[in-house]
Amino acid sequence: MSRDFMPRLAMVLVQVVVQACYAVMNITSKLAMESGMKPLVLVAYCQIFSVILIVPFAFFMEWKTRPRITMSILFQLFLCSITTVTANQVFYVLGLEYSTATITCALYDLLPAVTFVIEVLRRLENVEIRTAAGKAKVIGTTACVVGSILLSSYHGHTMDILESSIHWEYAEKITNSSSNNETNFLGLFLIMLSCVAWAVGFILQEQLGNEFKAPYTTNAVMCFMASIECTVIGFISEHRISAWSLSPSVRLFASLYEGIVCNGLAFCLVTWSIEKKGPFYVSMFSPLSLVIVAILSSALLHEKLFIGTLSGSVLIVAGLYAVLWGKGRETEREIQG
Repeated sequence: MSRDFMPRLAMVLVQVVVQACYAVMNITSKLAMESGMKPLVLVAYCQIFSVILIVPFAFFMEWKTRPRITMSILFQLFLCSITTVTANQVFYVLGLEYSTATITCALYDLLPAVTFVIEVLRRLENVEIRTAAGKAKVIGTTACVVGSILLSSYHGHTMDILESSIHWEYAEKITNSSSNNETNFLGLFLIMLSCVAWAVGFILQEQLGNEFKAPYTTNAVMCFMASIECTVIGFISEHRISAWSLSPSVRLFASLYEGIVCNGLAFCLVTWSIEKKGPFYVSMFSPLSLVIVAILSSALLHEKLFIGTLSGSVLIVAGLYAVLWGKGRETEREIQG
């Protein structure tokens, strides 16, 4: 066993945990919106709760080691908050409103391809198509895209597995609405905008990490800025005080979960991973959340699991590991020489 096996395994496990957190977020967010909660109100509450958690944590973790925050750093943090947090989450939750959790995840798996294209255009990523590693990255990214398209456009026969005795009022609403409506083009467009925003945010965070090595402070400032941005957007879109109610409890749970677990814990892990491995490595794990969402949707929300869902998921995971293999080969070659 090589000396760096355990660090590599730990990094992979971190990404799996992050994607599991995001997968559950899709389910809870969908339930909250089906209860009548407006999507932009949900985003605003999530940012507020995340700030309450992460600001004190960042202060105690980095108050001795935190570099000086210059105007240049502050401006970069503002750009990261706009792209990685506000634009990403606003577009995503609006897209989720117009589609199912599984289809949203499937469409969002274009993120690795978007990140790859942006990095190639900015010459931050070398394709090297003549090498085995370069071919693996291109083929793997293509497989992820094709798998996402297959999952969202082809159903086939249903697979009645993962039956659950749990019956939720809002889950039944989701099942009925998803069976009667096709994915809206607006939903697809909004999710694509979310992908672009997050991919750009990944790259901006990597550049910021080279100058400002304080990941927890970075997240704290970004979430604080985003909480203001999202609250303003929320109030502009929804003036009624009743729309900001956290009753029934599913709204409170979804807001707390997304704010504390996803925007707090998972977001810190993502930032740390970007600094260690780069944005492309992190984004290539996103298809895992699709598999988890498909399973949870079938087991808990009684959504039908189709042959197309299974086939697309397998293809996406295969593409994921093809790209990771290619990235690993490139890293080994750089170390050797």
